[in-house]
Amino acid sequence: MRLYTPLLALLLATTGIANAAPRQQASATAPFTFEEVMVPMRDGARLQTVILRPTGKTGPLPILFQRSPYGVPGGAPAAIPADMRFLVEDGYILVFQNMRGQFKSDGDFTMSMALAPAGSDAVDEATDGYDSVDWLVKNVAGNNGKVGMWGVSYPGYAAAVALAKPHPALKAVSPQAAWNDWWINDDLHRYGAFRLSYATDWLFSLQNNDQGRDFDYGGKGVVDSYAWFLKLGPVENLDTQYFKGSVPMLRSIIDRSNYDSFWKANRWTDRLGKTTVPTLHVAGFWDQEDPLGSWKIYERMEAADPDGLNMIVAGPWAHGSWRGPGSDVGYIKFGTESGTAFRRDIEAPFFAHWLHGKGTKPAFEARMFQSGSWAWKDYPQWPPRAAAVTNLYLRADGSLSFTAPAAGERCRDYLSDPANPVPFRERPISRTYPSQEWRWWEAADQRFVDGRPDVLTYTSAPLEADLTVTGAVAARLMASTSGTDSDMVVKLIDVLPDDYEPAPGRALGDYPRTLNGYQFPIAMEVRRGRWLESYETAKPLVPNKVVAWDVPMKDHDHVFKAGHRIMVQVQSSWFPMIDRNPQKFVPNIYTAKAEDFVKATQRVCTGSYVTLPVMR
Repeated sequence: MRLYTPLLALLLATTGIANAAPRQQASATAPFTFEEVMVPMRDGARLQTVILRPTGKTGPLPILFQRSPYGVPGGAPAAIPADMRFLVEDGYILVFQNMRGQFKSDGDFTMSMALAPAGSDAVDEATDGYDSVDWLVKNVAGNNGKVGMWGVSYPGYAAAVALAKPHPALKAVSPQAAWNDWWINDDLHRYGAFRLSYATDWLFSLQNNDQGRDFDYGGKGVVDSYAWFLKLGPVENLDTQYFKGSVPMLRSIIDRSNYDSFWKANRWTDRLGKTTVPTLHVAGFWDQEDPLGSWKIYERMEAADPDGLNMIVAGPWAHGSWRGPGSDVGYIKFGTESGTAFRRDIEAPFFAHWLHGKGTKPAFEARMFQSGSWAWKDYPQWPPRAAAVTNLYLRADGSLSFTAPAAGERCRDYLSDPANPVPFRERPISRTYPSQEWRWWEAADQRFVDGRPDVLTYTSAPLEADLTVTGAVAARLMASTSGTDSDMVVKLIDVLPDDYEPAPGRALGDYPRTLNGYQFPIAMEVRRGRWLESYETAKPLVPNKVVAWDVPMKDHDHVFKAGHRIMVQVQSSWFPMIDRNPQKFVPNIYTAKAEDFVKATQRVCTGSYVTLPVMR
C-alpha cells in the first residue's frame, strides 16, 4: 500500500524529505514551479497542499489533484517523472495534498472510510475532497475550472470516495488500485481472514506515527518473518506486546472480528448514486495489496451509469506496476510495455478529453491486457456475456477434468498443523517493504509447496488447444474438517511446459531460475469456515461434516495455452500473509489461547470444482 510513484520518488530524491520546505520556487528552466499552501476545510482544519505549475504552458489549465497520507513533495522536480510524461505533455496544474493528521495537515488520521449522514455538518474524506476542489478552482490562478482526481492505492481510494459527493468542477476521476470494503478484501482482510504480516507493517507506518516510520519488530532485524510471527502466537499479542494501543485500526480488527456495523459503515460505496463523473478504474490481476476494490467500485457505479461514463482497465500488474513499463509478471517476461501503453494510450487521452476537450470520448467499456496471449482486448461489457460458465472438477486421483465424477468418489485428506503452517511464499520471508519478493508473490512459482503433505494438488492433462478464461473465477469445495473451525485456500495455477524456454546456462543458480515447469498462479483466495453461513455471526463447524465452501477468486482475463496444464492446489494455511486459524472454534479468533491451536484432518470430496468463465 505504501506505493511511491516515480513522481514522488523523484521529488524526494531531488528535494530531500517531503514537506521539508514551506515555500520554494523552481528555476526558470525547471519543468514546474512550486508552491505550498494550507487549504481550509469546512470545520476549520487546514490541509497541507502543494501546487506544481508547469513552466512553458500558456492559457488556463485544468487541475490534476491527488490526496494522500504518504507525504507531499518538498520542492519542484528537476525533470519530468517518467510515469507522468504523457500527462504533462497535455499540461496540468498538479496538486498534491496530505490527508488529515498526516505531516503538516491538521486533525487526526483515523483511516475511517465511513461517510457522514446525509445533511450532517460532519466531515469525512468525501467532504474534504469536495472542499479542496472548491478552494482550488476559486484560488489557484490560471486554472480553467476543471479538476481531475487520480491516484494509486490510498490516493486511489481518496479519488474514488470523492465520487460519493462530487463537486461540480470535478470532471474526471481515475481511481487506481482503490478499495471500498476492508473486511471483505483488500488491505486488511480477505473474506474476513486477517492479513497479518502486511497489515502489521502498513498499519504501523500509518497510525503509530505521522511520518511513515516502519515497525522495528522489537528492535531486532527480521531474517524470516514466518518465524517471527509464528513465535508471536495469537494476533492479540501484536497489540499487547508491541503496538500497545498505538495502532487503533489493529485494535478495531481484534475487537470486531465479525462483519459488524463498524465494518459495514466503512463500505462507502453504498452511498454512490447515479454516475455523473467520467471514471476510469484501473486494476491489476496480480495486485498483492488491493485486488478487489477497483472491481467492486466499478460494479457499483455500473449499476447506475445511463450515460456510459464508467469504464475499467486491467492488466497483468502488481500493485501500481502499470506506473512503470509493465513488461513482466515477476519472473515471467512478456516484452510488451503494457504499463507504458496504458499511460500513453488510455490514461492521458482520458484526462485530455474530459479536462482539455481534446480528442474523442473514450469508446471502450472494459479494456484488458490479457495474460497468456499478452495482448490488449476490448469488451462491450464486463464480465463479457460471451463467457460460458464451465466447471473443472477435482478428482480423487489428483486429476482435473471437465467431466463430473460419479457420485461417491472417495475423498482426499491431509493433516493441517497450526504449528507448521504452509508459507505464503518461499522462505525466508522478508518484511513487506521494500522487498521485490512481496511485490510479485501472487505470481511466484508454487513448486515451493507442491509436494507438502498438507497441500493437495490436482493437475490436468496437457491442453490440446488454448483455453481462454475471461470474467469471474470461483471455486466450490465439498469439504470437512475434524476440528470446529478451519481455513480453505484454493489456488488456480497455469503449469508451464517443461520445455517452455531453452536449456539454462551454466552459471550458478541458472537452472532453478528457468520457467520450465513453472507453476504460475492465476487466482488464489481463502475462506474461513466460521463464516460459511454468515459473515455477521461466526459459527463452529460440525466435525467431519462435508459442507460447501464457496471461494470467490476475483476477475481475470487469461489464456491457458495449448501444451500447458491446469493445476489446483488446496491447503488450510497461508502464513503469515493470513493469520493462523486455531482449528478449534473460539468466539474471537484473535484472542485465541495457545492451547486452542490444534491439528485437524481436512477432507476434500466429490463435487468439488473450480468455475471458469470460458470464452467460446
